[in-house]
Amino acid sequence: MNRLSAFGLILMTLLSAQIASAAGFYLSEVGTPASLGTGGVANPTNTWGPDAAWTNPAGMTGLKNAAMIAGVQVALPMIKFDPDIAEAGGKDGGQAGDVAGIPSFFYATPLSNDFSFGFAVTAPLGGGLNYGDDFVGRYQLQDVSLQGVGFTPSVGYRVNDRLSIGGGVSVIYTTLEQSIALRQPGRPDGKIKIKDMSDVGLQALLGLTYALTDRALLGLVYRSQTNTELSGNVKFDKTPLSALGTRSLDIDWTNPQWAELGLRYALTDATTLFFNAGWQQWSKFSENSMKFQNGAVVKSDRNWDDTWHAGVAAAHQRGNSTWSLGVSYDSSPVKDRDRTFDFPVDETWKLSASYTVEHKDGLNFSLGSSLLMVGDASIDQTAQGVRVTGDYKSNLLWLVGGSLRYDF
Repeated sequence: MNRLSAFGLILMTLLSAQIASAAGFYLSEVGTPASLGTGGVANPTNTWGPDAAWTNPAGMTGLKNAAMIAGVQVALPMIKFDPDIAEAGGKDGGQAGDVAGIPSFFYATPLSNDFSFGFAVTAPLGGGLNYGDDFVGRYQLQDVSLQGVGFTPSVGYRVNDRLSIGGGVSVIYTTLEQSIALRQPGRPDGKIKIKDMSDVGLQALLGLTYALTDRALLGLVYRSQTNTELSGNVKFDKTPLSALGTRSLDIDWTNPQWAELGLRYALTDATTLFFNAGWQQWSKFSENSMKFQNGAVVKSDRNWDDTWHAGVAAAHQRGNSTWSLGVSYDSSPVKDRDRTFDFPVDETWKLSASYTVEHKDGLNFSLGSSLLMVGDASIDQTAQGVRVTGDYKSNLLWLVGGSLRYDF
């Protein structure tokens, strides 16, 4: 097989498989009690915690002293596909979700009466799926892992007693690995391995808070789009294409910009209500492209739509402890006919809760959890000439986390 023909096969195979991005990236929960315990509903109006360095930097002006939070949350996915049609046979993939630990760190301090500085380390995007080599949809995907970690310095400025503004820049390091079966009629499947893909991108962060009354606070947060330009390698196993060795590959997409509006209202001295609404431009992410070592470029469109979000939460303080509860909804970015195995998302409901205990020595301990209930995510896809249909009999993500806060 000559080199031109080999790359023609590469192009067709990867184009039919599309580009993986893993399940559930762009998490609004960052492992702190206010965020994880409300499903992110309290994020835009956070004026009490150092995690405001990421959730809304304008909120850092509400801190009287320096403070830090160190936390970790564990992502426990329960993802099981139930096939109806599987033209090439195979298994259902079993429990496909990968368990992951997600650490986080936040620090914020007043620099003066009006200026504040903060720094955050978060994992704002990521996920992983492993369906196995004999999965019914193996010609579209066998396994995928997308990971991202963000480092965010930010500042806040108090304009007056009611208005504060803030901004920052997230430096996001992203990695991607993926495997796809290569159909070879009359012989065992080969495998395409996309590996060692990485990129460093920037995302701008802007925010403001405005006190409508002594009890009501408005928060607004905007995050810019991020151009993800991954560079790495593609390799072939158990196929005549293996003779090509490892070839360079670039994969590009755009992580969407998003805006979020929040309202915090002190119902009583002990009980606070939170409301938020948001928009994310997933239609920009829809356009994916690949560039191969020989200069060939392939573009594809996932046919994704923008999404909207709404949520409500409550927090209640009693003595030295605080609990919170939250519920929220996110619309689906993709219609059933366009959904793919690498991103089995649908409309999502979140149920969240947290519990915090405060100590006199400046230490606070918290536990929190969010349950993301994704829809059945029906799929009808044909890859490499093989059709697979079905839906997900289990499509859940359970986030469980704990954190330690210290006020200096």
